[in-house]
Amino acid sequence: MPKRETTFVCQKCGYTSPKWLGKCPECGSWGSFIEEVRELSKNPRSAWIDHKGGKPLPITEIGSLKEEREKTGIGEFDRVLGGGIVKGSVSLISGEPGIGKSTFLLQVASLLSEREKVLYVTAEESPEQIAIRARRLGALKDTLLILSENNLEKVSKYIDEINPKLIVYDSIQTLFLPYIESAAGSVSQVRECTAFITNISKRRGISSFIVGHVTKEGSIAGPKVLEHIVDAVFQFEGDRGYNFRVFRSLKNRFGSTGELAVFEMTERGLKEVPNPSEFFLSERPLG
Repeated sequence: MPKRETTFVCQKCGYTSPKWLGKCPECGSWGSFIEEVRELSKNPRSAWIDHKGGKPLPITEIGSLKEEREKTGIGEFDRVLGGGIVKGSVSLISGEPGIGKSTFLLQVASLLSEREKVLYVTAEESPEQIAIRARRLGALKDTLLILSENNLEKVSKYIDEINPKLIVYDSIQTLFLPYIESAAGSVSQVRECTAFITNISKRRGISSFIVGHVTKEGSIAGPKVLEHIVDAVFQFEGDRGYNFRVFRSLKNRFGSTGELAVFEMTERGLKEVPNPSEFFLSERPLG
């Protein structure tokens, strides 16, 4: 029988302790420690990245990596990404619930499915709910495949069968790995699920978008290491009472940070605003 290790993990920052603590010494939050149990025979971190060869090489002998980018057809989105989606990249798309993350990524998935197979993994909504939204957006495509599953080990088997060009995971807070005995959305699950997705993307050259929620304070829910694992972090901002959304780059290994784009929420989804300055000035009252 495999040995088990019990640790207490702060759900705010991911700090671990062999015993329960009332106050986290790392982030200072109170009552944030939850007991988590892991089988020591399972070591998910060993599969974070599938390294090919361990021989040290002079940097001058290492060939330059050619970035293969895929244009989505949404000009402002491609610009913030740095010129399109990089093959094998993993991007985190964050924002408040209801801000338009799922709607926008369904639009992107539909556009890319015109050329390749795209898999949309929904762990929050039913396939019927996704299909209703897709009809409203005009995003119905035979090569856009919807999978309702929150067990990542089962998802990986379908990935082997389908071999999609792009995968959308909606959302990281609802996915889980069965060998980690904590609930979906816990620090350990979020961290290891993100690492699992990254391994699949890098090994198979599949681009991935991960949907993530934000806390009441506006920060991305989950451990800070989540942002370090992925290649890029983008955030949707805006007031749900208004139609405009700001899409901002917070981290991007394949482009510049600080880039932003403005979108307008319509009945047909999010529509890009190519010249936001001109648009907002035109809306300004005269006098």
